[in-house]
Amino acid sequence: MTLRKVAGLGALLSLLSPGLAVAQEATLNSGDTAWMLTATALVLFMTIPGLALFYAGMVRSKNVLSVMMQCFAITALMSILWFVYGYSLAFDTTGMEAGVTNFSSFVGGLGNMFLGNLTKESLTEAFPESVFVTFQMTFAIITPALIVGAFAERMKFSAMLVFMTVWFTLVYAPIAHMVWSGDGALMWDWGVLDFAGGTVVHINAGIAGLVACIVLGKRKGFPSVAMAPHNLGYTLVGAAMLWVGWFGFNAGSAAAADDTAGMAMLVTQIATAAAALGWMFAEWITHGKPSALGIASGVVAGLVAITPAAGTVGPMGALIIGLASGVICFFCATSLKRKLGYDDSLDVFGVHGVGGIIGALLTGVFAAPALGGFGEVENIAAQVWIQFKGVAFTVIYTAIVTYVILKVIDVVMGLRVSEEEESVGLDLAQHNERGYIL
Repeated sequence: MTLRKVAGLGALLSLLSPGLAVAQEATLNSGDTAWMLTATALVLFMTIPGLALFYAGMVRSKNVLSVMMQCFAITALMSILWFVYGYSLAFDTTGMEAGVTNFSSFVGGLGNMFLGNLTKESLTEAFPESVFVTFQMTFAIITPALIVGAFAERMKFSAMLVFMTVWFTLVYAPIAHMVWSGDGALMWDWGVLDFAGGTVVHINAGIAGLVACIVLGKRKGFPSVAMAPHNLGYTLVGAAMLWVGWFGFNAGSAAAADDTAGMAMLVTQIATAAAALGWMFAEWITHGKPSALGIASGVVAGLVAITPAAGTVGPMGALIIGLASGVICFFCATSLKRKLGYDDSLDVFGVHGVGGIIGALLTGVFAAPALGGFGEVENIAAQVWIQFKGVAFTVIYTAIVTYVILKVIDVVMGLRVSEEEESVGLDLAQHNERGYIL
């Protein structure tokens, strides 16, 4: 999903406006267009129904509709915000110049609000710009939706909508701009490799989720009261949908039906399988039995970790990234969480935050041709340092801004439902509906 061809979508934006990135003259390619249409649908499929089911199965039965409702509402809300100003904030390159750091290095302008410069004939690379807009929209949809899992079962629906609107505006769009918008963008100029969103999507969402669950506080009864998933069948089906949809996420980020897309698909499959097995065996050894929830979580950890690397690493690198993410994310989502005592309801930080960090750092290692990669990495240590700078900046920026947003919303309208509403369940308290007939 990046604009760097070797590390993502190539030099993409075309015919946007003076000051927006203008690509070389392109010709429509029906094969690339067909693939990008398919990839876009696959990424949307990841959120609804994939993530919605994945999360719904892990909460208690009295909150099953609330998390599904949040996923659906975020899908609608982000689509409109992306159309109104999000696309412009992320990809308007007015005032940007390679090697020059200024305000435009951090966030785009408003030159393409309401997609005012988009025409039916506009092309991005060899497919319609309208497809690129929609493809990027699906990334802007799933990122805030991921955060829902961290504060599940306790945030007011109204507060959630306000938080997601402000967070999208002040965090997601600027980070996407800094990583993907081309020459003059902060992390682009640093040389950060992020093929499909390890930094922009997963570290971003994971850190925001960690901050959110800490600011809201623990669920009533946590950790002494059992809060077991109510329907792991939903979770497994959702994980399967995420696995399939992720090929659109990663292979689609090649922005063409080409050899980069093919390799991205292969390494995504290898890393995901390795992570699923890594988590499963780590849990088996540690707890005595492998669990369905564990292997589903391992699948997602592998998908997350390979995301930044999918366009630049080879099969062996993918295997190592997958195994590392499966094992490390298992311990972070279990032992680390228990030790630190935070209530990340559905392990957004343990899987997406930690998995994204692992993937981002190891991209700097295995993108090197000397280790079977396909990136332009000659000095591994130097590239790992660049990757670390990108991770550190994202962690610090996202944590601070997310914290401020949440505290302001809490003062203005309150973040959390009452104890009585939490006991009743958010399905009934917030939506006057029940997921199941009692």
